[in-house]
Amino acid sequence: MRILITGAAGMIGRKLLARLTADGALAGKPITAIDLHDIVAPTPPTGAAFTVKTHQGDLADPSAAEALVAAKPDVIFHLAGIVSGEAEANFDLGYRVNLDGARVLFDAVRAAKIAPRIVFTSSIAVFGAPFPAVIPDEFHLTPLTSYGTQKAIGEALLADYTRKGIFDGIGIRLPTIVVRPGKPNKAASGFFSGIIREPLNGLPADLPVSRDVVHTHASPRSAVGFLLHAAAIDGALVGPRRNLTMPGVGVTVGEQIAALRTIAGDKATALIREAPDAIVAKIVAGWPTRFDAKRARELGFTCEKSFAEIIQVYIDEELGGHIPH
Repeated sequence: MRILITGAAGMIGRKLLARLTADGALAGKPITAIDLHDIVAPTPPTGAAFTVKTHQGDLADPSAAEALVAAKPDVIFHLAGIVSGEAEANFDLGYRVNLDGARVLFDAVRAAKIAPRIVFTSSIAVFGAPFPAVIPDEFHLTPLTSYGTQKAIGEALLADYTRKGIFDGIGIRLPTIVVRPGKPNKAASGFFSGIIREPLNGLPADLPVSRDVVHTHASPRSAVGFLLHAAAIDGALVGPRRNLTMPGVGVTVGEQIAALRTIAGDKATALIREAPDAIVAKIVAGWPTRFDAKRARELGFTCEKSFAEIIQVYIDEELGGHIPH
């Protein structure tokens, strides 16, 4: 089996690659080769039992997408994109990367006359307020940000190209993925990770929204699990509604902080500073809160059951299983 990962230099791309390298197989089939693509050079894994090729460039360039699909991948994980805050601040770049990149890739697959499984990472930002207390699978798409709009269009393209038999696509609407390792990025949702990650590492963290804000989260480990399951699932079971809202843990910011206090104590939570940001608060206010995710759960997608479990994943995977003192 040959696999292509776009956005391979990103956090989820790196973790997906590590998992595939460790497993050596996908959907019960041995991996023979993986192609990695990003705007910056992806880092190949060590000790892989298969061929790994890295590619650097702009996916919205048709020649780049054409070269990637020329190898005839069986599965494409399309993770490439820019994050919500950056897409909102830079209108043209957001549409070029998040929309044009997807369309060019899809058309390259069409021109190559191959029919891979494409797993497309969408977002809960495709939904817009006002919301019910729990959002059902049938809730309409009314994005209130450019990022959400770009993802919603990508979802529609994925479903239509699948309907036409061009490829077999599965779109997964990711909840906010926390706790992200490394440094903060330009995502408007970045503080959800920051208020956990920084205190666990003895650093201060700014909180730009009120503690009663409700949001849904899953760990990077769960995100990789979603991707792998989406790559292997029987498309006939999914049916024509090819885009699925993933399960997650819906909590208030205050409940996030309470979980951190239980795990790391008052010393950690004291490092969280109230720093209201009207721009971030406005973006977050347009995002959905809790989800039913019934279809995804029935199709076998799983995640953590509590926010404390999400924090523990970060501690286990990024801090060696213990909190630095």
